[in-house]
Amino acid sequence: MDQIILVINPGSTSTKLAVFKNDIQTHSTSLHHSNQDLAGFSDIVEQKDFREKVVVQWVQQQGIDLGSLTAIVARGGLLAPIPGGTYKVNATMVEQLSKGTYGKHASNLAALIAYGLSERLGIPSFIVDPVVVDELQEIARISGNPKVERISIFHALNQRANAKKVAQQMGKRYDELNLIVAHLGGGISVGAHVKGRIVDVNQALSGEGPMSPERAGSVPTDALVHYVFDHGFTKDDLMKKFVGRSGLVAHLGTNDSREIVSRMEKGDEKAQFVYEAMCYQIAKEIGRISTVFCGIVDQIVLTGGLAYSPELVESVRQKVEFIAPVTVMPGENELEALAFGALRVLTGDEEARNY
Repeated sequence: MDQIILVINPGSTSTKLAVFKNDIQTHSTSLHHSNQDLAGFSDIVEQKDFREKVVVQWVQQQGIDLGSLTAIVARGGLLAPIPGGTYKVNATMVEQLSKGTYGKHASNLAALIAYGLSERLGIPSFIVDPVVVDELQEIARISGNPKVERISIFHALNQRANAKKVAQQMGKRYDELNLIVAHLGGGISVGAHVKGRIVDVNQALSGEGPMSPERAGSVPTDALVHYVFDHGFTKDDLMKKFVGRSGLVAHLGTNDSREIVSRMEKGDEKAQFVYEAMCYQIAKEIGRISTVFCGIVDQIVLTGGLAYSPELVESVRQKVEFIAPVTVMPGENELEALAFGALRVLTGDEEARNY
């Protein structure tokens, strides 16, 4: 029996959609929602009915009978920390996402839409490897302050999907390998995949680790304390500054690596220096996390949007390939990763987890 899977991945002003027939993508789109479209909603969850309607309209416009769908899979939102895997959307999950129990984000809408449609159609709905995946070994949670615990929020979906792809290319099982996976995007996360479990990773949401196009990364404590108190920032102002307005944006006025590389090619020495500094920090993070494996690493995987940059890839590769061979798998590939996570459950290759 063919599996026809609808994939839903909402962002703040867009909804990415795809339909897969088994492992083949047959349709996809990214629907933009204007400020006017969203102006009437005071809360992200209030957009649920509007976005669901848009999803249904698009599916029907593709000539796809909703009744032909066998499952719906959605990007995971902000939930309690959970091990990785594919989860069936249930009432508890829906309640927490609706209330924003663990935070409010556009990704919360995905499971709400999927659940509403799946209940109407009598088919299962799933999420796969949400950003809150937490498989950290206990020693990795410890910071230098007992009141501040390290937590796991990162690009779990893309990291694990590409780790499994690399394992397949190597003719191995994912749970047989030691892999370092670096997701390089607006935020950067570098994870230690030890025999199928991500036992350590920098907290990418608020910018632990290397600086990125939009995040400050780890910064000196004394300088940070003085900076905060000298300028009298509110908590919200400070988070926006360090999470969305730092990194390449702060140094160079743009988060677009293509623009920066173009400036480098035209002789912009500052652009060259700052871009290389980011590459340096990425490589240093990869080297740091290689100690988790005692240096026994089978492969280093570079993925995410920045992995399309040959300049960045070559700079990082030169610094880390002494640790292990480097494989480049650019892009986020989220729609495919979601579809394949659901497909593994539908075909019996994997069992759905309960939230």
